[in-house]
Amino acid sequence: MDVLDLARLQFAVTGSLHFLFVALTLGLAPLVAIMNTRYVLGGNPEHERMTRFWGQIYVTNYALGIVTGLVMEFQFGLSWSGLTHYAGDVFGAPMAIETLVAFFLESTFLGLWIFGWHRLPKWLHLACIWLVALTAYASAFWIMVANSFLQNPAGATVRGDRLALTDFGALLSNPTLVMALPHVLAAGLLTAGCVLMSAGAYQLFRRTAERAFFTTSLRIGAVTAFVGAFLTVGFGYAQFGTVRSVQPDKWSANSLAGAGLGTMQTIGELLLLITFLLLVTIKWLPRRRWAQTVIMLITPFPFLALILGWIAREEGRQPWLVYGKLTVADALTPGLTQGRITLSFVAFAGVLGLLAVVDYLLIARLIRRGPALIALGEQPAPQPVLTF
Repeated sequence: MDVLDLARLQFAVTGSLHFLFVALTLGLAPLVAIMNTRYVLGGNPEHERMTRFWGQIYVTNYALGIVTGLVMEFQFGLSWSGLTHYAGDVFGAPMAIETLVAFFLESTFLGLWIFGWHRLPKWLHLACIWLVALTAYASAFWIMVANSFLQNPAGATVRGDRLALTDFGALLSNPTLVMALPHVLAAGLLTAGCVLMSAGAYQLFRRTAERAFFTTSLRIGAVTAFVGAFLTVGFGYAQFGTVRSVQPDKWSANSLAGAGLGTMQTIGELLLLITFLLLVTIKWLPRRRWAQTVIMLITPFPFLALILGWIAREEGRQPWLVYGKLTVADALTPGLTQGRITLSFVAFAGVLGLLAVVDYLLIARLIRRGPALIALGEQPAPQPVLTF
């Protein structure tokens, strides 16, 4: 491989791994907020346990996902300085807003929610987790604004040797953003729903003592997965007309992008059918071991579809980095050697791969342990009474 191919492969691998964390975060955030709302409104201790259990899994995935996001940021400066020079005034604006506003607000409210259990008033504590969910969606919005600009450089004009932002409204209403954003958010719901279903199916298959807890988790997951699958497929197909009008040869001229798209469509339609059947039989699922086996087996498929969808969207734009304006080759950092990119590729891919494995193992351990021992929201230890 030459330097350009290595740099592209590095970004593809690290981007795919990072996207897996992001999708699960986007899916779990509103579910945890809804669980927390049910607890605050009804005061049922089981709803509190469910909030704390799935909130702990959300926090674990979120914390490890932060590091993968930092690796992604490093690559823009290390490998793609041509993008920064040519389109940084436009591409950098939504990226900066995402980091300085949405991400920091999300982290702040999440910290208040984590450490505010039994300390903040219930309604204020509940507001924190809803703000976490809203700012997570805001982060997704700004990232998709930046990505959609690469797909279709709307709102920008060439001035000299670089692009300048001339219409911020056109940037925000980019046609390649309008259907892509809800498609990504729905894919997050599908992913999170399958994780909830899988956790419930696994524990019920083991004949857990927490049968009621995981029956509820399974049913919530089944409903969420179906809604997510329905919206993902719907918004996915809704993009085709827009994409063809902006990038006519996006998938037909690129075999890898076309293959990724076709496989992703097959997985999406299969998951829609399966989740519909699970929704119809939701009453009997907790008592059918064969159904629990099926649920556990389909869990990896949303994650696979996420990667394939990302490949289809990005690979289909080649050889352009900013479509019609800047090629990938011209965006590559000058003087980048094969040795340097190989070293950074091994380091970045190794770190992100390790984090993905650790994330899986930690979440699997939390699910296997169940809600009996939950650190998140645990009552503080009693303080000693001092007497004189």
